Amino acid sequence: MVDYIQLIQNSIDYIEENLKEELSVDKLSELTGFSSYHYYRLFNAYVGMPVMQYVRRRRMLHGISDVVNKGKKIIDVAMQYGFNTHSGFSKAFNKEYGCSPSQYIENINGSIPKKIDLMVLKKYNLLKGIVMEPKITTKLSFRIAGYEFETSFESQRNEREIPAFWERFEIENWEDKLYEEVKPSVHGEYAVCFPPNMETGKFQYLLGVTAEAYDRPSENIIITEIPEALYAVFTTPPAPYENREFSKAIQGTWNYIMYEWFPNSGYEIAPGKPDFEYYDERCHNPLSSVMDIYIPIVKKQ
Repeated sequence: MVDYIQLIQNSIDYIEENLKEELSVDKLSELTGFSSYHYYRLFNAYVGMPVMQYVRRRRMLHGISDVVNKGKKIIDVAMQYGFNTHSGFSKAFNKEYGCSPSQYIENINGSIPKKIDLMVLKKYNLLKGIVMEPKITTKLSFRIAGYEFETSFESQRNEREIPAFWERFEIENWEDKLYEEVKPSVHGEYAVCFPPNMETGKFQYLLGVTAEAYDRPSENIIITEIPEALYAVFTTPPAPYENREFSKAIQGTWNYIMYEWFPNSGYEIAPGKPDFEYYDERCHNPLSSVMDIYIPIVKKQ
């Protein structure tokens, strides 16, 4: 039986070792023995993005590392990694990461995010979605209005009580009530975990929406401010609702963040800052839903 995962992984390893060489779908497909089209479709299915987009990402990240760690100029790394001009490199980088190379450099510790490891993604139920490289971004403080309750990490109460809280949120139609009363300008729900009491394990959990101008909450609705923070933002792989696949993708992403990403990232969770999940219109597709996880971070000392 052909081990598709291993063959695609072999091509990923080859990409990593030959980023300064000429790479193409045809050349990479030859390594696997697949036709170019079949390889292209397989790579996209397993990794969650087209192969040449992945190549560009790896080239940009290695180039930024050379700027930070080797003192090279962006124009020099642009030429070495096939972008021809400083402007071309910067435009491509901004398109992929939503910020300029200089802004990205301000928030990294100099290490290169790890290449894709398909066996790791398989382990955490994350095939078909790339979560290896979160966006590192600063989000300004903002206000949320919503429904809150207290739970605890002790005896894993949170693992029972948070799903029950979500169920109540749906049964009692709190989501529609929030949109009708708060009238946020952007559609999207936040599930916020506030910092726990480290003696008791207790913490506040809130489901809400942005509250730009809302200041007179009705019964049971509270308003709170999420402070400005530097975040690592992970997007879950596309997954259907059937058989709880979407929920499994979310939990798999959390496990990956804690067990794989943090140990190799050079970051720690920022103390005193809440983390949150963000659900917008992308999670309304019953066949292919995604959402974002925001983890507040600080560089490890």
